[in-house]
Amino acid sequence: MLTPEGLARVLLRRWYVLVLAMLLTAAACYPALRPEPRFQSSAVLVVKPPRTDNQPNQLTNLQPSLAMVSYAVVQQLQSPAGRAELRAAGVHGTYRLTPRNSGTSATPYYAIPTLQVESEQSRAEEADRVVQVIIGVYGRHLNTLQAEQRVPAATLLTVDLVNRPGTVALPPNRTRAVAGVGALGTLAGVMAALWAERYATARRGRRLSEPHRTP
Repeated sequence: MLTPEGLARVLLRRWYVLVLAMLLTAAACYPALRPEPRFQSSAVLVVKPPRTDNQPNQLTNLQPSLAMVSYAVVQQLQSPAGRAELRAAGVHGTYRLTPRNSGTSATPYYAIPTLQVESEQSRAEEADRVVQVIIGVYGRHLNTLQAEQRVPAATLLTVDLVNRPGTVALPPNRTRAVAGVGALGTLAGVMAALWAERYATARRGRRLSEPHRTP
């Protein structure tokens, strides 16, 4: 078992490996200091019940049962088949589907059927496009779910946007990026030094075990 003192001696003997690892890590840190721009687009949609004579304003008749229907659609999109469908529709990169509770502190969790859709991309217009695609796939799944249950047209649930897609530039986190690259570079340097030490030891052992040749 390698003790801390033994590890320190190995690293001192293989200092050149550590220097090479430091140079490679410094080179890798350069792009980390100049990250690509990132943009986040987000929108909030709501599942609304049909308009009735008693409830002409659909937003005043939001029930927890609607939130459960919305969450069922979210689960479909977060399944492996749903993720594959989103990829086929052109969704890529980082995106999130987050059910929200837009009520008061007394409102049960997820009682309001709203969903926040977010996308992070390298271009602002692409982030908006991905959000729009996700909303479209979500709406198709909701319609398919109701069609399978044979819901009458007059009582169909619909999707509306509470907040339309808006894009903001994400500030780069250079400190975290450099720290991550530095940690990986240090680990790689130590592992390379240990490998070099093992290789040299094995090679020296093979030389000692070879029989001496006489002229």
